[in-house]
Amino acid sequence: MTTSSTTTPRVVFLDSAALAGPGDLNWEPLTIGTHFTEYPRTAPEDILSRVGDAQILITNKCQLTAELLQAMPNVRLILEAATGYDNIDTIAARRCGIDVCNVAGYARMPVAQTIVSYLLHHCNRIATYAAESREGRWTACKDFCLLAHPTLELEGKRITIVGLGSIGNTLAEMLRPFGVELCAVTSKPQEELPPYITKIDIEEAFATSFAVSLNCPLTPSTKEFVDERLLSHAHDQLILINTARGGVVNEHHVAQALEAGRLGAYYADVLSAEPPTADNPLLRAPRSFITPHIAWATREARTRIIEALAYNIRAFTHQQPLRNVVN
Repeated sequence: MTTSSTTTPRVVFLDSAALAGPGDLNWEPLTIGTHFTEYPRTAPEDILSRVGDAQILITNKCQLTAELLQAMPNVRLILEAATGYDNIDTIAARRCGIDVCNVAGYARMPVAQTIVSYLLHHCNRIATYAAESREGRWTACKDFCLLAHPTLELEGKRITIVGLGSIGNTLAEMLRPFGVELCAVTSKPQEELPPYITKIDIEEAFATSFAVSLNCPLTPSTKEFVDERLLSHAHDQLILINTARGGVVNEHHVAQALEAGRLGAYYADVLSAEPPTADNPLLRAPRSFITPHIAWATREARTRIIEALAYNIRAFTHQQPLRNVVN
């Protein structure tokens, strides 16, 4: 069906499954004033046939190459249903007269909250003790409490944030009430940092911190920067947390450090390949806690994505300025 971008645009969502999650979202904002078609997943070979004569394309992870974009003459707007848009050839899109917009900042709260939950899990061992209670260990205990594992307090511990962007700053604000010593590895000078954050270098961070949280983007300079050399500076109680991208660490080197007892624990919501291959060493390494890339995915955060997409659809329809154009 052919439509005008100023009347009723045809909108195609190529891969809604991850955003839809357990079916708790309302898609109506995307359907108002549009001809809306949603596909849970789209294979590369089916992209063109599903796009058809659509003017607006929504995607989360579909790879939109220059070749594909050149074969979509009616598409005028691509909406990335996420912050990262490395799956879209934005330069080719601009050559084709296609605006590309992402959704920035929607997940800063839930990602920071996940990092705090990792720290509390490590300190309080709630899951461990709850499992042992179910298994009858407390019932069989001779004392009123089953103190089988040490618990820790966060107060006074040094926590270093690597990458002080939106998520890093939100994390720092969340951690302040715990009374921790906050440090950062950042390109920003000390005078531009909040007074409660001390700038240190990455080697000092690994050598002296209770926990290091990786919140930096994946770039050529950060690809696998956490490697055997950097891990040699770590102490055997260090908690390393990665909610950035799987590719910022060398996963084999991290697994080896855990196996050798040279790293205290590794908590991550991201891996270099997603879904991971069965032989990823971090899935079985000791003291490795991997969650399946769900830190971003609270219902509130996914609703913010829907709202941002709907805003740009309305702006396109009424020929108004778009938000978060990345090309």
